[in-house]
Amino acid sequence: MFLFSCYTGYAPVDACNLTRENLFQDGNGDLWVLTKRAKTAIKTNVPVLPPTLKIIKKYEEQQDGLIPKLSNQKMNAYLKEIADICGINKHLTWYVARHTFATTVALANGVRIENLSAMMGHTNIKQTQHYAKVLDVNVKEDMEKLKKRFA
Repeated sequence: MFLFSCYTGYAPVDACNLTRENLFQDGNGDLWVLTKRAKTAIKTNVPVLPPTLKIIKKYEEQQDGLIPKLSNQKMNAYLKEIADICGINKHLTWYVARHTFATTVALANGVRIENLSAMMGHTNIKQTQHYAKVLDVNVKEDMEKLKKRFA
């Protein structure tokens, strides 16, 4: 469930409320998760990445949702235990998965902040901007494109 959120950006309440009815296949055969975010009631469309599809398939026999339901409190307790066992010195919570989606999965791989904001269900771009730390690798890639135009 934590990894599902790492690859979709869904908050705990949204992830637990998903069902098979939230899956949509577009005209190109691509799978999407369509829903409204509980906190903002904003419609969000998130493409299903290959790791997400593996998770969905793992639980496809489940009757009451897309992934198992687990309280935020219980998930955070499990994550604390995992961090302790693995020697991770970061305070892991389910919201770390949402942050991971925004930074490592989306922004670090070139997803535009406007698209990320829409997928995360934010009401305005300012809510998304705190995820947009400037990454040296992205600056270098952008400048390489610019250099080519001036060459």
